[in-house]
Amino acid sequence: MDQAEAKARIDALRREIAEHDYRYYVLDAPSIPDAEYDRLMRELLALEAQFPELVTPDSPSQRVGGAPSAAFAPVRHEVPMLSLANAFDEGEVRDFDRRVRELCGEAAVDYHCEPKFDGLAISLRYEGGALVQAATRGDGSTGEDVTANVRTIAAIPLRLRGEPPPLLEVRGEVYMPRDGFARLNAEQVARGEKPFANPRNAAAGSLRQLDPRITAGRPLRFYAYGHGRVDGDLPGRHSERLAMLQGYGLPVCGLRRLVPDIDGCLRYYAELGRRRPTLPYDIDGVVYKVDRIDLQERLGYVSRAPRWALAHKFPAEEAVTVVENIEVQIGRTGAVTPVARLKPVFVGGVTVTNATLHNEDELRRKDVRIGDSVVVRRAGDVIPEIVGVVPERRPAEARPFEMPTRCPVCGSAIVRLEGEAVARCSGGLYCPAQRKATLAHFASRRAMDIDGLGDKLIEQLVDRGLVRDVSDLYRLDAATLAGLERMGEKSAAKLIAAIEASKRTTLARFIYALGIRHVGEATAAALAAHFGDLEPLMQADVDTLTAVPDVGPVVAQSIRNFFDQPHNREVIGRLLAAGVRWSPVEARTGARPLAGKTIVITGTFSRPREELTAALQRLGAKVSGSVSKKTSFVAVGDNPGSKADKAAELGIPTLDEAALLALLGDLPPGGA
Repeated sequence: MDQAEAKARIDALRREIAEHDYRYYVLDAPSIPDAEYDRLMRELLALEAQFPELVTPDSPSQRVGGAPSAAFAPVRHEVPMLSLANAFDEGEVRDFDRRVRELCGEAAVDYHCEPKFDGLAISLRYEGGALVQAATRGDGSTGEDVTANVRTIAAIPLRLRGEPPPLLEVRGEVYMPRDGFARLNAEQVARGEKPFANPRNAAAGSLRQLDPRITAGRPLRFYAYGHGRVDGDLPGRHSERLAMLQGYGLPVCGLRRLVPDIDGCLRYYAELGRRRPTLPYDIDGVVYKVDRIDLQERLGYVSRAPRWALAHKFPAEEAVTVVENIEVQIGRTGAVTPVARLKPVFVGGVTVTNATLHNEDELRRKDVRIGDSVVVRRAGDVIPEIVGVVPERRPAEARPFEMPTRCPVCGSAIVRLEGEAVARCSGGLYCPAQRKATLAHFASRRAMDIDGLGDKLIEQLVDRGLVRDVSDLYRLDAATLAGLERMGEKSAAKLIAAIEASKRTTLARFIYALGIRHVGEATAAALAAHFGDLEPLMQADVDTLTAVPDVGPVVAQSIRNFFDQPHNREVIGRLLAAGVRWSPVEARTGARPLAGKTIVITGTFSRPREELTAALQRLGAKVSGSVSKKTSFVAVGDNPGSKADKAAELGIPTLDEAALLALLGDLPPGGA
């Protein structure tokens, strides 16, 4: 690159950085993540180092931040609030240590290590122990007077303890804890307002409210990390000065540590990196400071930062990249999730090529289009997600994504029920993407009750192509099963017997085993009692379904969508052909004498508990698992448990088995 090309690139970088400074410091509305800003600044610094004659006083490299807002009175910092130099790898950290030791003439240097908070830098001026002024960093020389707002933050003392110096300017960070951020965003959404992008934006926006009452309602915290002007004597080490500030009643981070050399710094960095996902607040790195103040004074400053301190950044959790395509993935429960295919980008310590868009509403809210430049976030082990679009980089050819109407895996209709954010594939019994989850549910104890068919065995059956849908279970043989891992001849024979026994079931169990969205055990029992057999249920329209007690429009539509899929009907046909059967139930569409009653069953009865439950539900009762003041009565069999005692304590009527059977009348063989 020659000088003319360098000047053109430097000018472009300065304009772009200045715009981002304005958005970040003045508008509190950054459009790119910190990592992208750091990349731009590093490129500018490298070019200016290569072409020093192009450095100008108004270059962003010669400043700390943006201009203060006109909405707040300006405050001139007597001691400038400078930024810190950044390091992104071990080599840069060791170079910093080497320069420090060479300039100081010391063989080894004690360093003070502390987290680098992702919040808003603040200056607190105390006179005679009383807080008289608070100011933001601003451009490092001039900040904004936010005293009225800061006085609402409970973590910041309005008067210091003990005997502080006559004048003490405390430097620290205002931040928002993660749990408070989550609550605030939930409140924003509930009010129909735009949620904050991250805790740092939330803290900055809260601190710079024109109405201090709004700030008072925000969950802001504060940690002190240093000082500016002080009138009076101070200890000779940075670590001792922080202890002094803590003694005056100022919060100081408990994760700080004094180490004897740069290896200790790197160990601290690694430890905090491991703990980072579980901390109650966001940090984006750690800060190393030469602990001895006399050495700090000997090292001095460069234009933007002290030579005696360094910020060691964690791998960026956010980065900017391009959406090359948007596709959908079908989850194990049929959930349809839009996924962005990204131009590979290094973020959160790994190369990311995909990011979730969660659901259609979220995709539309963020207005992510194919071709957009987007901010991608990956925090810890969390699946990467798109935080937002960089609108100024949207190309003219960017195109919106249209959600498919058919499952890309099985071809079944994709449906989205009223009131739900997630669309789903309706081919639950057939769709390969849902195969393992469908099998596990079908075989579960309260469904077809196939004892011995656990998750690990299901994995093998599906992965080896032995089972494509639930009907294939009834074509398995003992020899095939015995050849699987951890399955001998005895285990295989036992499982085949359990599969054979499951063929004799109840209509309620079978309906529940189908895994229809929103159809749990109670609804399955109500459907069985109402329709009496499967075919009338499969033919019922939405209006007919909503006539069933406890079946509303959403559940009715879900049932109708399930049976409308030919693939689901085909699998049901194969199940019936394999010998799955039940005794038809006498459909009861008339009086429901127990409607509105809540009944609890406890103890052992001569009839299976499930048959009694189904019979009670056919009569309109709700069968509960716990006794409360709302319980109508408790059916007590042999060897009852604590539920009988609870009923006696609350004065709730009880029924023995004879009274219960009399109430039920003619209980059909096999139940519902």
